Amino acid sequence: MARVGFCGLGVMGFPMAGHLAKNNHEVSVYNRTGARALEWVAAHGGQAFPSPSEVAAESDIVFLCVGNDDDVRQVMLSEGGVLDGAHEGLIVVDHTTTSALLARDMHESCAAHGVVYIDAPVSGGQAGAENGALTVMCGSLDVAEFDAVSGIIAAYSRACVRLGGVGAGQLSKMVNQIAIAGVVQGLSEALAFAQHAGLDAHAVVDVISKGAAQSWQMENRGHTMVDDKFDFGFAVEWMIKDLGFCIEEAQRNGSQIPVADLVLEYYKELAADGGSRLDTSSLIRRLR
Repeated sequence: MARVGFCGLGVMGFPMAGHLAKNNHEVSVYNRTGARALEWVAAHGGQAFPSPSEVAAESDIVFLCVGNDDDVRQVMLSEGGVLDGAHEGLIVVDHTTTSALLARDMHESCAAHGVVYIDAPVSGGQAGAENGALTVMCGSLDVAEFDAVSGIIAAYSRACVRLGGVGAGQLSKMVNQIAIAGVVQGLSEALAFAQHAGLDAHAVVDVISKGAAQSWQMENRGHTMVDDKFDFGFAVEWMIKDLGFCIEEAQRNGSQIPVADLVLEYYKELAADGGSRLDTSSLIRRLR
């Protein structure tokens, strides 16, 4: 059992923190909307605090799962933030998907306080968080630091891997999002083609998902895309944020990612048309 804190109880953080409690860890929580933290305590026990600094003071490891770079800075660096209450040897594990630059900045800020920072974005979406089956991509300078947290992260993950030094987790998540963008666009074009051709698209999905075209997106979103259902999963607005990080990093490292660049513009079109909160598989709507 470990003393752990969790800051950020959204659709991902709420069940992730819950898995920690179910694994008998002593969990303290913080959420910007305090009622959400009290709801979590009512469901799982533990203790809610009104500031991240108080969570940090009570914890050996603090997990973050918030929205974006600015949210991480707010939770970590503001008055009453994690570093205000941090003690030497505290480990911060940031599950937020951010820029790699933010991860490096947070590492430096934490190191100045004797605090370890690990960037650890996740893949698997809300369902993965609820089922304890997330994939966690970690960046840390020291293998021992990673080893200190990986067994605890196992409470809500099916895979947790250190991929290099600080920022490697965020860079790996960018690889993940670049791959997904291309797959979802390809699947959208294929299913829209099937429908325009007068085929039974559900039957087509059932058949081709048994062959070389099979993918997680097809298995989990193919039929709902055919049915025009997009009220679940990873939202368009978050994919816009993530692909923006990918484009910026590609410009820095000289990568060519033209498909991701194009798909980002498609997602921006969907958001401008009121679809920012729809699942990313809503990309097919552009083609109908």
